[in-house]
Amino acid sequence: MGNPATTEPRSGRQRALVPVLVSLGMLVAVVSSLGAPLVPTIAAEEHVSLNDAQWSLTVTLLVGAVVTPVMGRLGDGPRRRPVILGALAAVLAGCVLAALPLGFGALVTGRALQGLGLGLTPLAIATARDALPPERARPAVALLSITTVAGVGLGYPVTGLIAQSFGLYAGFWFGAAVSVAALVAAVVVLPPSPSRAAPRLDVPGAALLGAGLAGLLLALSEAELWGWNSARLLVLVGVCVLLLGAWVVHELRTAQPLVDLRLTRDRTVLTADATALVAGLGMYLLLSLVTRFVQTPREAGYGFGASVAVTGLVLLPFSLAGMAAGRMVPLLARRAGTALVLPLGCAVSLAAVLAFALVRGQLWELFAIMAVAGFGIGWMFAVMPGMIVGSVPAHETGSAMSFNQVLRYVGYSTGSVLSATVLQAHTATGSVLPTGDGYRTAALLACGVWVVMIVVTAVLPPRHRRGAVAATAPGAAAAPRTAGDDAARQKAAR
Repeated sequence: MGNPATTEPRSGRQRALVPVLVSLGMLVAVVSSLGAPLVPTIAAEEHVSLNDAQWSLTVTLLVGAVVTPVMGRLGDGPRRRPVILGALAAVLAGCVLAALPLGFGALVTGRALQGLGLGLTPLAIATARDALPPERARPAVALLSITTVAGVGLGYPVTGLIAQSFGLYAGFWFGAAVSVAALVAAVVVLPPSPSRAAPRLDVPGAALLGAGLAGLLLALSEAELWGWNSARLLVLVGVCVLLLGAWVVHELRTAQPLVDLRLTRDRTVLTADATALVAGLGMYLLLSLVTRFVQTPREAGYGFGASVAVTGLVLLPFSLAGMAAGRMVPLLARRAGTALVLPLGCAVSLAAVLAFALVRGQLWELFAIMAVAGFGIGWMFAVMPGMIVGSVPAHETGSAMSFNQVLRYVGYSTGSVLSATVLQAHTATGSVLPTGDGYRTAALLACGVWVVMIVVTAVLPPRHRRGAVAATAPGAAAAPRTAGDDAARQKAAR
């Protein structure tokens, strides 16, 4: 029998692990919530254009997309705990820097540091898989994935109310306080890092991926200013495509890649990754459009002139519906498999953006639209981690989930920049606000993306995996995976 003096603290720490991991997901949500609703306020207080102020959101997502695979790879070995604690410390420093009235440059730099926190979710998922028994790990993984969606809508009203009552910088001080709490909890509760061999960090792969993503997002954000046919825009896009192509070739050839792209040969993993990219784009495109639309003064001929706090409340149904969807998905997945779940989630998201394109004359209509959108996005995000965790070796969980998260952040960043680009294209010279047609155009563009995704998610998943997918759905019990299972699966993937 074990020593009670040592056994009891261990069990108590394990009971606290899931709440602490969820707190890391909530921190990611709070960091995200310091972006979209505050963009008009940042533009006004820092005396910059709305297009420039949008970078206070985009830079966080961009940094998250670049560092997440690096953190995921480092977190698959004995450095997981230091990586998590280091990221939390960087988020705290970023919140403090953004909270100090040092100008727009310091604010954007602080927001970039906060982007390191976006790499915490896949590490939390990998920790849950390693430290918890299967019957607890599955629902924990699903909950962690939903937390980042649900927390966005919950964080927006809180940070918006704080910013409205105490000023722009108070919202960032709130983020600093949340970061301190998460850091202390992680120091106390996080288990030791896995005793696996330390993976070699693929520095060339990280550099190629980071440069390619950064260049593409810069091109998308500056396209309207430079001109869509300008030589420097076309050259930049061409260079970025070459960089990303070189990254793919490098990752397939290197022995210890930053992201093992060979795992995407599993059609279930490929489906989850493609869905993550499009769902992220659709989510932030709609969030960015709604937050700007609601705050637009009525004198523009549309909008409601709402405060930052009211804007945050409009997004609250998004979170509540996302949480509800997360609880329904396991039941549906066990009965029908993800071959039905993902297309339905895309269809619900399509209905939300189509409604925004056609019906947005009353504030209550936007509350309803965001509830529908949250249900669709939450539905998809709840099932994706189970698809990946059930399809990759245990020692690749952090890397595989990080790549999925990267695709989410690429989608987030693209959606954020795309919304600003489309609205800027519908802004007359000398005017500050876009026309109402700009919102309709952006929403119809999103509709086209969701239509394509419905077809992709209906065709791509392997039909013979219906039972297997249901077994690995979030919340479902699963048999423990052995080292032999992982070795066989890795060999097949390669």
